[in-house]
Amino acid sequence: MTATTAGRAVTTARPAISAHGLHKAYGDRTVLAGIDLSIAEGTVFALLGPNGAGKTTTVEILSTLVEPDAGRASIAGHDLAERPDGVRSAIGVTGQFAAVDALLTAEENLLLMADLRHLPRAEGRRRAAALLERFELTDSARTPVSTFSGGMRRKLDLAMTLVGEPRIIFLDEPTTGLDPRSRRTMWEIIHGLVADQGVTVFLTTQYLEEADQLADRVAVLDRGRLVAEGSPDELKRLIPGGHIRLAFADLAALDSAARHFGAAARAPEELTLRVPGDGTVATLRAVLDVLDGAGLRAESLTVHTPDLDDVFLTLTGHGTPDSTTEMAR
Repeated sequence: MTATTAGRAVTTARPAISAHGLHKAYGDRTVLAGIDLSIAEGTVFALLGPNGAGKTTTVEILSTLVEPDAGRASIAGHDLAERPDGVRSAIGVTGQFAAVDALLTAEENLLLMADLRHLPRAEGRRRAAALLERFELTDSARTPVSTFSGGMRRKLDLAMTLVGEPRIIFLDEPTTGLDPRSRRTMWEIIHGLVADQGVTVFLTTQYLEEADQLADRVAVLDRGRLVAEGSPDELKRLIPGGHIRLAFADLAALDSAARHFGAAARAPEELTLRVPGDGTVATLRAVLDVLDGAGLRAESLTVHTPDLDDVFLTLTGHGTPDSTTEMAR
């Protein structure tokens, strides 16, 4: 199996995470209705879905916190049911809310995690110092976490997850509540984990831009079922509405161009023509060839393609994710 991340090919003999037929119900409400997953090592996989779709339940099952009613899964080569301790030793989990002790300092939180991981004291201190430096928290290492901003807490939370040097990290909505600058800082950190250390990241997020920026592959979960999976670009190509917008100097040029593009939509008040297109180089070249052949000149050209918001709305059909708690998890 070959995957591409951060501009490089990653070849792996087995997926970091695989699941077959995962099913989970709470009472008479089915949360997962038999989903299959295969996630390559050293990649970022994003799971999108509206509230109640089953995203958090999927993370809880794969991280051994909840048992599925049916189905099997393998994490880092360990069978989820037969070797849960092996799974736990290979993974790290960062939940929706920072799980840090506000009464302790950043350094004390990391050292506590090292103790929980049964690391030798010297090794625990070494890892804590390295993580404080990597997450730019060294100057605040001995400051009570109660004084930290939301972004600093989320960075510390992720740093605590990394104390055990996991090969697979589950990030359940890791940037919820962060301002745009802090969110982009977290994106850079996640990019670095994958590109520099080959970590596999399983991400759930309510921010579609986040999935677009980070993920090698994206799956859309709706009512407990996977309704689509692919790279962000592949998913966008599933959705109609892509077009090339041509602007002209005057109405005569617009009318002349419109005669050469039968399916185009005219906007006379804006002197623009909207030509259907998928955003590929081949389509763009074809449009330019038509203009050249007709002796026409566009004042400007803009390519518009569907984004993940369009994908999400089209595939789920009942709203975008928001920050409220998932009723069905």
